[in-house]
Amino acid sequence: MLRCPALTEPTIREPRSGQRHALALGQALLVTFLWSTSWILIKIGLDDLDLAPISFAGLRYALAAAILLPFGVRAMRAAHANEPIGRGLLARTAVYGLLFVAVAQGAQFAALSVLPATAVSLVLSSIPAVVALMALGSGQERATAWQAAGIGLLSLGAILYFGPFDLVDGAAPGFLAAAICVLAAAGSSHLGRRLARDATRHLGGPTGLTASSMAVGALALLVTGVALEGWPRLDGIGWLIVGWLAVVNTAFAFTLWNHTLRTLTAVESSVVNNTMTVQIAILAIVFLGELLAPIQLVGLLLAAGGAAVVQLAPFVRRRE
Repeated sequence: MLRCPALTEPTIREPRSGQRHALALGQALLVTFLWSTSWILIKIGLDDLDLAPISFAGLRYALAAAILLPFGVRAMRAAHANEPIGRGLLARTAVYGLLFVAVAQGAQFAALSVLPATAVSLVLSSIPAVVALMALGSGQERATAWQAAGIGLLSLGAILYFGPFDLVDGAAPGFLAAAICVLAAAGSSHLGRRLARDATRHLGGPTGLTASSMAVGALALLVTGVALEGWPRLDGIGWLIVGWLAVVNTAFAFTLWNHTLRTLTAVESSVVNNTMTVQIAILAIVFLGELLAPIQLVGLLLAAGGAAVVQLAPFVRRRE
């Protein structure tokens, strides 16, 4: 599961107490842990059960969308009791779903079918940097020293990690898929920033936007996967993995994450979100047997820190 995009943050937060804040922080960490375990379950499905990546991803998100859609429809009806949702907003929501679910998630599964989970996670940690570069290129933001430092740290970390990395034969398609995932996720995040305000007013908030966009993207992903790879042949363990990924790590985790954002600040959420790179590495070592050389571990930590700096740079600038 990719890191949750910024668009899911509500515009209104509940008053915070120490106990409420600690609970929300713990819940957010639980969500990132669930999302990190998704990578392990996906690798098991791809490597041990020989599931085809695109249809596997499509089935996971189609099931999750089916669970979330009734709640999303109810939220959208409540927000638009007296007027229909504009076609322009529906079109942008569909494009967002296609980018974030169909393209980004499909490419992530494809990359994981070839590369180790830790390697894919490190490549995907560059998404905040690409989002920042897109904002700079469009003139929405100005470059800052913090952003440059963060991108530098991330690049150095990637060089240290992949420098001694012994690539398996046929790894190039995996890196291409990971690059497509990064670009699609960054593009969807860029689009999501604009959708966030309209979602609150016209789509019933994060629930309506998440459910509707996921439904569009999941349908496209599943149709594409079945057309290219056929219907996934799942045994009992396979259905258990798909069900857990859909119900717990997607539907439940997204709902709980949105709940925590009513208490946590954007800075706190970003910091918690960026712990996933390290969590995935630890889980991959324990459950998948992926070993890291000391220099690779240093590179991974530098890349995670650089991504965090890039993501937090706008908040630092506001305080200066």
